[in-house]
Amino acid sequence: MIAEARPAASLILLRRGGKHAERGVQVLLVRRTHEARFMPGVWVFPGGRVDADDAGDEDTAHMACAVRELHEEAGIELPPDAELLPWSRWITPEPVPTRFDTRFYVALAPPHSPPRPDGRETTAAEWFSPVAALDRHAAGELDLVFPTIKHLESLLAYSSSSEVLEAARGREVEPVMPRVVGKGDDRRVVLPGEPGYVPPEL
Repeated sequence: MIAEARPAASLILLRRGGKHAERGVQVLLVRRTHEARFMPGVWVFPGGRVDADDAGDEDTAHMACAVRELHEEAGIELPPDAELLPWSRWITPEPVPTRFDTRFYVALAPPHSPPRPDGRETTAAEWFSPVAALDRHAAGELDLVFPTIKHLESLLAYSSSSEVLEAARGREVEPVMPRVVGKGDDRRVVLPGEPGYVPPEL
């Protein structure tokens, strides 16, 4: 039996350039507690399930969820007029027992907003350049999962937060469901356009 994909939202929070414009794109990642039942100890973008308190239509509820989770997991509160822009929509592959239909948004962090993990859901929070996060993962220093890796890779082409936001304004978001192909040691995850990918019936 295929588990239902529950609605969720995640926020790719971008750091402002300010006096450090030369630092390029930096994003916030939080480390989930090692006691978590789902993805323990993994570094992720702040996010979680849409719940009943996330009022509004479908888009508004997802954005409210992303803002709420950012505040809960990293102690950063976005202003009411903050611009959240859709970046992607990922649906967990069907064989996975815990599945989410997650909408990812990009937004700009308020000035002077150091992240503070809550100590319960998250035990650390840091700003990373996408390439530094990927390099530390490759070196075994940072535990990342497939969707986080792919989203970090999607930011490598941009040199500033403003470039990312501008790209998001003209971005077409289509649902992406990775597929698990092969058996045993040959099992791998593939994305649309890659060899072996068979489109699901969404």
